[in-house]
Amino acid sequence: MHQVPTIAAISTPLGVGAIGIVRMTGPEAISICAQVFRSASGSPLDRAATHRLCYGAVQDPASGNLVDEVLVGIMRAPQTYTREDIVEVNCHGGPVAQQKILSLFLERGAQLASPGEFTRRAFLNGRIDLAQAESVVQIISAKTEAGLRVALAQLDGSLSGEIGELRQTILREMAAMEADIDFSDEDIEELDRGQTGERLEQIRSRLEELIDSAFVGRVLSQGVRTAIVGKPNVGKSSLLNSLLMRERAIVTEIPGTTRDTIEEIINVKGIPLQLIDTAGLRPATDEVEQVGVERSRRAMQEADLILCLFDGSEPEDDHDRALLTSLPKDRAIFVINKCDRFRGQSPRFNRGLLPSEPVIISAMTRQGLNKLKEKITGVVLGGSLPPLEGPIVTHERHRLLLESARESLSRACQGLRVGLGEELIAEELRAALAALGEITGEENVDDLLETIFREFCIGK
Repeated sequence: MHQVPTIAAISTPLGVGAIGIVRMTGPEAISICAQVFRSASGSPLDRAATHRLCYGAVQDPASGNLVDEVLVGIMRAPQTYTREDIVEVNCHGGPVAQQKILSLFLERGAQLASPGEFTRRAFLNGRIDLAQAESVVQIISAKTEAGLRVALAQLDGSLSGEIGELRQTILREMAAMEADIDFSDEDIEELDRGQTGERLEQIRSRLEELIDSAFVGRVLSQGVRTAIVGKPNVGKSSLLNSLLMRERAIVTEIPGTTRDTIEEIINVKGIPLQLIDTAGLRPATDEVEQVGVERSRRAMQEADLILCLFDGSEPEDDHDRALLTSLPKDRAIFVINKCDRFRGQSPRFNRGLLPSEPVIISAMTRQGLNKLKEKITGVVLGGSLPPLEGPIVTHERHRLLLESARESLSRACQGLRVGLGEELIAEELRAALAALGEITGEENVDDLLETIFREFCIGK
């Protein structure tokens, strides 16, 4: 019988830090570590109680040299992350010590873990399903507290539980339909197509709600790509710095200072914004500026949200008008900057040119920035974050599979209404079941695993 290999990896980011963790899982994890660990108490590591820390040192048996002073965590199967024996060596955070400890493990039979292999084993050993496994990446990469809450809820099974209930409901309807097909000559109650259609429509409606939650999920997990655009010297870099509350972009009175896009992430009322400061939009004066302007236009077209900036201390000109002509207005918030220069007067820029009421700010003094943040929140999520208690779809893969299941149920409901044969309707229900099963990993996942776990970092 083939034995599952023991795998090892450094689980903390490489570099200098206070603590580094070298992790190992598999049937030989404890015995491999015992070959290089010397307990301060003299007690053998393989006799240590589960879920305990052992203090001692890692020593190279070949040379007898001390590698590092460490704490070793012993976790015995099945009450572990992978449902296998796990060893975690907590050493000092220098890369040399971590790499040396990992090398000692590999020399004694462990294999280097591939990205996501620890979490993959948790899935394969039945500790978590595929949707829960995918949430681990989102917990690690969460940019806001709201995004973290949604990812933790998915790890806890909020989406998986909902999918499981929907599958069970579809299974019951399909079982009743197939019984009607197989035992049509028997004395059993005939299938009520009207009631069956109503129940399937309720499931379809719930799938629609989950699909609708995908926009919020994407915003919280990936952020909103937000391009700051305008002609040169209207204050784009100043606005970026003000939103970040630090000097990230160079600010001068010389037009064209920004020659490339600058990207940063900020948290605005729980929404992660991926801010993109762009080069000023105008006819380029040299080849370098031309590349910057082209990138700015591309960023504007690809952005989820556009902060379109105008200089309120000056009248509008042809560059402003050209920007308004090329702008995707359905994704734009209009901002009139430099109100600190108005001296109590109205902006010299003609607000009547704008399709909607602008937000008036001063990027230099930060006046009006709270109103701008409220406007951003309103445009993105209708004013505030929606309740996050229920299941929220955060992965594009999940959304596409939910849409596939919804379409199958729609065809089944239509078939019931027009008198389609029950065999064909049952096939649509099987297709819906298969799509939902792919979300949690109950069906057709072999080809997906490499793609999904490739997103993980090594050691997780």
